Amino acid sequence: MNGATHGGEDGGLPVAHDFSSNASPLGPPPSLWRALQRADRRHYPDPAYTALRERLAAAHGLTPERVLPASGGAEAIRRLTLAAQREGTTEVWVPQPGFGDYALAAQALDLPVHPYARALDIRPTGPALVWLCEPCNPTGALLSATDWAWLNALHNTRLVVDQAYAPLCLSGAPLPAPPAAWRLVCPNKALGLTGVRAAYLLAPAHDPLLVQRLLRLAPSWVLAAEGQVLLWHWADEATAAWLADARAQLAQWRDSQAALLQARGWTLRPSATNFQLASPPRPVGLAAALRRRGLRVRDAASFGLPEWLRLSAQPPTSQAALAAALDALQGDLP
Repeated sequence: MNGATHGGEDGGLPVAHDFSSNASPLGPPPSLWRALQRADRRHYPDPAYTALRERLAAAHGLTPERVLPASGGAEAIRRLTLAAQREGTTEVWVPQPGFGDYALAAQALDLPVHPYARALDIRPTGPALVWLCEPCNPTGALLSATDWAWLNALHNTRLVVDQAYAPLCLSGAPLPAPPAAWRLVCPNKALGLTGVRAAYLLAPAHDPLLVQRLLRLAPSWVLAAEGQVLLWHWADEATAAWLADARAQLAQWRDSQAALLQARGWTLRPSATNFQLASPPRPVGLAAALRRRGLRVRDAASFGLPEWLRLSAQPPTSQAALAAALDALQGDLP
């Protein structure tokens, strides 16, 4: 346990409708699901993941040496922060609001942490590690061309772009990350398989010493059989086609869910993704009240937004249950 607050399981009674997790409710693709059932659990994977790295490298137009498998995004964040510290990083910049694991990884190493609300606020004073989430969790916002111009001009800085939600971008598209940036790819959210821990880092060409340190810091067999299968199928054309259809469906559900909330007086922040920040007219106690009725939403207080909730787009049956619960609770909240 590291003290981080996440969506998903909370140790309570079973949940009928879960709006708290950003994972797609549509996944996984049938072909991937069948492959996971056949995953070879009786033998060790190749510890170097040679074939997998070659396959992912070809998909990204890189050399295999620049593809570094990880047992999920959280593990990659921890390992990259440690490696950067060993290579001389003295401060870490993290988006606020943003995913808490960036700061936790730095704090575990006693590195100073600097939250920032806008890219233009980032002004490192020494060798820095700068985390970017594109699109951002929890806001669903995208960086602008002005943001990227500023980031590209920073000196003595390693940029790391967490692209966990790029495959779930439903409107607009993230601008390409600069060649000098590291990238973190976490397919399991878009594939609806967050229980399969698998991700990978894409290294820039100019940072070979950090690549070697990351490899030395990795545990043996960083990916289990299921994780290897998930990443292998991530590069399939069939998976890409399935994702395109999933995004179209999620966009419809996001828009209908937004209309449902706005009709009940909620304020919504614009989002490019399948999740959205929403402020109800009476936020106090609402998340707990919904949880007692079998619905789970993400209280955004852990992101520094105490009067906001984050909700992911869910199917019509879940939306109907949410509407019924909100209407029933209308007179019961403070």
